[in-house]
Amino acid sequence: MILSSPIKFTQQTGVRAKVTYAGAELKDFVLPELSSLFEVDPHDVSLENLEQYLNDQSLLTLPEILLIEADQKEKWVSVIAGIKKNPLIQGVIIVVISSFTNKTWKAKAMSLKVHDFYTYPVPLDDLCERLSFLVKFKLIKPKLAELSQKVDVRYNMPAYKRIFDIAVSGTALLCLSPLFLVVAAAIRLESKGAVIYKSKRVGTGYKIFDFYKFRSMRTGADAEIALMSSLNQYTDTESAKPAFVKIKNDPRITKIGNFIRKTSIDELPQLFNVLKGDMSLVGNRPLPLYEAEMLTSNEWTTRFLGPAGLTGLWQISKRGKEDMSERERKKLDNYYANNYSFWLDLKIIAGTFPALLQKEKV
Repeated sequence: MILSSPIKFTQQTGVRAKVTYAGAELKDFVLPELSSLFEVDPHDVSLENLEQYLNDQSLLTLPEILLIEADQKEKWVSVIAGIKKNPLIQGVIIVVISSFTNKTWKAKAMSLKVHDFYTYPVPLDDLCERLSFLVKFKLIKPKLAELSQKVDVRYNMPAYKRIFDIAVSGTALLCLSPLFLVVAAAIRLESKGAVIYKSKRVGTGYKIFDFYKFRSMRTGADAEIALMSSLNQYTDTESAKPAFVKIKNDPRITKIGNFIRKTSIDELPQLFNVLKGDMSLVGNRPLPLYEAEMLTSNEWTTRFLGPAGLTGLWQISKRGKEDMSERERKKLDNYYANNYSFWLDLKIIAGTFPALLQKEKV
């Protein structure tokens, strides 16, 4: 019998991770004991269908913990070796449980780089303490940097689009260089800190790159985002946790920052991104890492199949409007990824200029 002290353990850790159990022999003994501490996956998963089950998941629906039962035919060994090849599974905690003692199995499990191996009966405190340690130190999520190299999401930019990007961005940078100097000076006079704000963004095929903007907020504004969830424009949506973050009347914005945001001058340094080839003039906006991780389900990965862009359908049709829902923005992104063309790009560029002056403070 598994020994437990769930109330004491929950108070100490607060862990409530999702657990998927693969196996049948020990399932009825193990899962009831864990259900008071973890979110137990209700799906009936066996060793035979485990790989298919995991392949059907996204970053949002993957379990944080896989408990895999060792069978006498050692099918568990080949199953773990197989799922380890899936980049989405690389951050999932894998623990093997055996119903009987086998001296060589633990060595095999460790060679497969699973997180632990237990022989039943298992003291619940020991098992949960180990699982919570792994969850606490964030071994539960795949890295977007790894997905960009391994997930089969590829986009080859048409030659006409790249030539157009280089010609326009290069010319614009030369013509706008005096404006760049004036804005840089104004930013530095109002507040200390770097003139150019650089952040990691996720573009086409989950590629991560440095994204440039004129700094429009006070220094250290990124650290305050978690305290401002109630101001998020996308909070009142169908999603329990919104995929996008856009703050209404953001108090972190400086006076100069408010002006360059309203006129979209803050976006001009992205012309360097276009010139470098990180993104295109027209496409779907590259996303911050925390937003991109929310958009890895099959329904919305389409947006990453098209080019990332400085402007796009969202900018000309919905930008600055408070009635824009998260679903509307996702649909616009997916539509562009499936239907972009040279003429659509020209239409979006033409529609961008009147959209630059936005009315809402978002």
